[in-house]
Amino acid sequence: MDTNYVSQIPLPALVVGNDSIIKTANHLMKNVIVYEDIEGANFFALTGIRREVLMKVNDEETFITRNDRTFKLRINEDADIEEDIVIFFDEITEKEILKRRLESDKTVMLFINIDNYDALISSSTEDSRRIVPSQIEGIVRKWGDSFDSPILNIDDDRYIMYTNHGNLDRMLEENFSVLDEVRKIEGQIDFPVSISIGIGSSEISMQESMTLAEAALELALGRGGDQAVFKNDDRTKYFGGTLQTLEKNNRGKSRVIAHAMKTLINDADNVFIMGHRWPDMDAFGSAIGAYCICRHLGAEAYIVIDKYNDALDTIYEQAEETEAYKFIKSDRALRMSTPNSLLIVVDVNRPGLVESKELLDSMSNIVIIDHHRLTEDSIENATVAYIESYASSASELMAELLQHFSPRRFINKFEAEAMLAGIMVDSNNFSGRTGVRTFEAAAWLKRAGVDTTEVKRFFQMEKSDFTSKANAIAKAEFTDEGIAFAITKTHMGSTQVINAQVADELLMVKGVKATFVLGADETGQTLISARSIGAVNVQTLMEVFNGGGHFSSAGAQVKDSIENVEEVLKKHIKEYLIKENTDQ
Repeated sequence: MDTNYVSQIPLPALVVGNDSIIKTANHLMKNVIVYEDIEGANFFALTGIRREVLMKVNDEETFITRNDRTFKLRINEDADIEEDIVIFFDEITEKEILKRRLESDKTVMLFINIDNYDALISSSTEDSRRIVPSQIEGIVRKWGDSFDSPILNIDDDRYIMYTNHGNLDRMLEENFSVLDEVRKIEGQIDFPVSISIGIGSSEISMQESMTLAEAALELALGRGGDQAVFKNDDRTKYFGGTLQTLEKNNRGKSRVIAHAMKTLINDADNVFIMGHRWPDMDAFGSAIGAYCICRHLGAEAYIVIDKYNDALDTIYEQAEETEAYKFIKSDRALRMSTPNSLLIVVDVNRPGLVESKELLDSMSNIVIIDHHRLTEDSIENATVAYIESYASSASELMAELLQHFSPRRFINKFEAEAMLAGIMVDSNNFSGRTGVRTFEAAAWLKRAGVDTTEVKRFFQMEKSDFTSKANAIAKAEFTDEGIAFAITKTHMGSTQVINAQVADELLMVKGVKATFVLGADETGQTLISARSIGAVNVQTLMEVFNGGGHFSSAGAQVKDSIENVEEVLKKHIKEYLIKENTDQ
């Protein structure tokens, strides 16, 4: 190839031989590479560009930034990897600056919500009722002013803020410091103060940005509040979430949900009830509660369970012996469903964790009753969603709903025991995530004739599992930071239950802040149970493994070996603790 013409090209250009060495370069190349005498140098070592990338630059845009300048690369049309290649550097610095400026100026919508506003006002003194909201508003407006962004009141407990991407980048960098500022008000009253922020940004339109912001705020509130959630057209990010979810005193919502459920059940051809895969006592108890509602309304209902672990043997077999409930497999449910069928999903809100995703996808009428915090991949387009992360369990929510269907108690002794067992297992025998409403639900169930000795029988385990549990506790590993790790070796069908029990037991050790217990199930995947006393947000740590749960109680199922999962888990815990210490 004749390379002499390169010196005449009016933009930076050079020739690279098939040995990767620069043969010649014109004088304009000094705008790209400041080094003298680049001829004879290895082009790929000099620029960091890979050969396979270079050969695709005419089809896929490739850029290089040098000396605060940006260049777009081109090569000669007949370029061959075995021959000399001419590379052209087209400067697009001004275009990139303009592009970044336009990107930075794009409007972003934020909805800011005062969490638990009604409870905050009712629990405050007469003076605080005026002072605390004013303090919150002052902090929020000062934060907005720091970004030259207007904030407007749209309700007593809600604001809307308009800003741009440039300011949003700064907010993201500082992890929405306004959350911490508002939280500091907590020491001045008996009720903790927090806000939630939903941020929306869309390339489509302002209306779409507002829709995303509303969805983001709903997600933040569904996850317990005290956090910011950012949604754009492609992804969702979470910031904050350091306070425990607070119990709500308003029962109006459960009454509205019960009314909506009654209408949907009465209008349905048939009703299918399902929880998560490998249901636990809470999923089973809340499913029984939903079945009672359908039976009371005269609807044809079925509980969908494909597989269950050994911990559910006793209660499941007792339910089957009564022949009072219709249990079916998911494949049969799919054959029986019609366009007018109703699906009630209990104790789970993520499509990837339900008993049958195929059944979920086939349904247009869906009710969700759950107590787990929302995630970005939660079930969409549910007709009715009652997702309250303050609740101890789905069984607690179901017990509340049952009370709105009839003034008389229409559940029998076994059904009340099943739901009480669900509350007990998810609240660790009323020692965690319990509020006044938890005990009120338990009291209502007790009045239905619950025999607590009978409920205790549901939790009995095999001697081999009891030994495995004791061995796991005895061999637990404790760190100086107050973290406990344990590995269970159980009968494969009981891993989930034993993990949870070991995690709860290890929290009893003085100085322990959080516990993580791993064990393998019958499919070979690793199950994690995580617990904390409130100092560590185990829910966010489990989300790393596509799991979830609550601030102080969470879990995950990972398709990898225990050894690999343990290594990754310890790495993330270390990073979490470093970040927490830095923030403090």
